[in-house]
Amino acid sequence: MLEIIWFILWTLLWAVYFVLDGFDLGIGSLMPFLAGNEEQKRLMYNAAGPFWDGNEVWLISAGGITFAAFPKVYAVMFSALYAPLLLLLFCLILRATSYEFRSKVESAAWRKSWDCVHFIVNILACVVLGVFFANLFMGIPVDANGVYQGNLLKLFNVYGIAGGIFFTLIFMMHGAIWLTIKTRGPLQAKAFLAAGMLWVGVAAMLIIFLILTLFYTNIYSNYLRMPWLVALPLLAVFGLACIPRLLNENRPLMAWLSSALFIVCTTFFGVMGIYPNMIISSIDPKGTITAFNGCSTPMTLEIMLIVALVMVPIVLLYQFWMYRLFYKPVSVEDLNSDHAY
Repeated sequence: MLEIIWFILWTLLWAVYFVLDGFDLGIGSLMPFLAGNEEQKRLMYNAAGPFWDGNEVWLISAGGITFAAFPKVYAVMFSALYAPLLLLLFCLILRATSYEFRSKVESAAWRKSWDCVHFIVNILACVVLGVFFANLFMGIPVDANGVYQGNLLKLFNVYGIAGGIFFTLIFMMHGAIWLTIKTRGPLQAKAFLAAGMLWVGVAAMLIIFLILTLFYTNIYSNYLRMPWLVALPLLAVFGLACIPRLLNENRPLMAWLSSALFIVCTTFFGVMGIYPNMIISSIDPKGTITAFNGCSTPMTLEIMLIVALVMVPIVLLYQFWMYRLFYKPVSVEDLNSDHAY
């Protein structure tokens, strides 16, 4: 039972990370397309400014839980998939430096250089996350000893690339909706149009990804065995379908929450589809690691669960307070603050 609980918590932490850091990554990926001048660039930076570093905590939490609750999964994942995870780490490091260093020098060339870095690392992080999880759903070539029998390029297969495109479009849509909440004027109008166009792309890519999932994975087998799981994709589609109507009704916060519902349910759709597997070997069934043969001892899982039940609500309350505190849209006057990016 503890293994199942921690499998669900592990999935939930990844889903929360995608929801929260997803809009940061999406805003950075949209920068060249929406920001027409320096003022709009700074508005986009500051729309994510108070949140991006706190949102990354959920990635650290997901990695920490993998290490503590599923050490064998952690060992194989961070060795077999070392290259994409290291690439993701570099992207996040450079994203942090782009936020902090961009305004340190009064030079247009300096700022433009960091803007380029910011765009590249954000969109690359989106792609890497999509490729990473698509390959987890499909299976990776690891042997019985957990040794990866491939290279980085093998991950960029048809299904992996589809996952990368799918994640990128989702995060860009999510970020565009966030900009409709946090900005006003011309930038908000452009974000509104971008959210609508990206919604079409996400809907189209969802259909393509679901079709490819049928041919490249065994995800649907769990849904045939446990029909109640169908609620997950139905909720995901419901969340996605609500977004255009809520945007047109000028309810951007509800549209963003609908996008968050779509992301959470899509994440659970994929991960619950491979349950109880966590790392699927595509070359040797003995290399497959599940929530049961890759977990820690029952005592470790029990102690961790007690800690999680105490600490996670505290973190959630803190983040709720932070989002409430900085909910006010970013204005041009806010850019004159010493704390502005």
